[in-house]
Amino acid sequence: MERILFGDNQFFGVNHMSEEKARAQSVRFKDTQAIMEVLDIAYEEGIKVFMCTTHERIAEVCDHVRANPEKYADFQFYPCMPYAHKYANAVTEYGMIEALKRFLPEQGKLGAMLKGGMSLAKKDVEGLAQLLIDAEMKMFHGLRTPVIFLQNVVTDLLLGLGFDDAFKYFADYVKEKYDAEPGFITMNLPRLLDVLDKAGVDNPIVCSNINKIAFRMCGGKELYEKTIATRRFRPIAMSVLASGAISPREALEYVCGQKQIESIVFGASSRGNIRQTAQLIRDLDRIS
Repeated sequence: MERILFGDNQFFGVNHMSEEKARAQSVRFKDTQAIMEVLDIAYEEGIKVFMCTTHERIAEVCDHVRANPEKYADFQFYPCMPYAHKYANAVTEYGMIEALKRFLPEQGKLGAMLKGGMSLAKKDVEGLAQLLIDAEMKMFHGLRTPVIFLQNVVTDLLLGLGFDDAFKYFADYVKEKYDAEPGFITMNLPRLLDVLDKAGVDNPIVCSNINKIAFRMCGGKELYEKTIATRRFRPIAMSVLASGAISPREALEYVCGQKQIESIVFGASSRGNIRQTAQLIRDLDRIS
């Protein structure tokens, strides 16, 4: 994995500390061109990976990258699925059948619908999971997606339900169908690692909140530090700034000080903040 990853929260009005900032960002990025301008800045600053949800507007970003292969020769996507609101909105607007048609890949659409129907009839959870993954990956066809993530809303729901086999279904299908590494996003890192070990998912990629003030870290900072230092997995740190509650240098000194953390994902919307954060990470890595 790349060391520095660029996230997408700022593009879709997500800010865990300020609703006012979230609304302002939502207005600013209502046009896809505004999103591309920020992604181009990140790319120019040497950040090659866009870790993004499967929000419907990401399809427009994918179209732009596909249309400019030379400009984005080293550009990679790390899709994070599913984006639940997308399905709810489509069903409301188009109805169940038409919504399903819109999300399924063009090739083999009828076969996929039949597969979905049979899976429902047989209560085949693995078959339904495969159909959902294919639907989510449709927008990324022809693009580089070396890691594919299960979103924390689903990861943590499955944890709560005790449906451990689902993690293995996801991991195996992502590897076999898309030649990609499976990744998992969670708000409960220690618990997820226990379940992934039990399910047989070896050396997993796991993205979770890791920050100095234990913001949204289920189990607390000390348990996370011990888990990162002693467990076999590939950690990605998100929410390292705790939505702005920690200064960049203080936040990144804490995260970069934990050698086992392989990647750091952050979101920003200005060249200055993008450059400052990326340079801080690189400088701290050199010092350490």
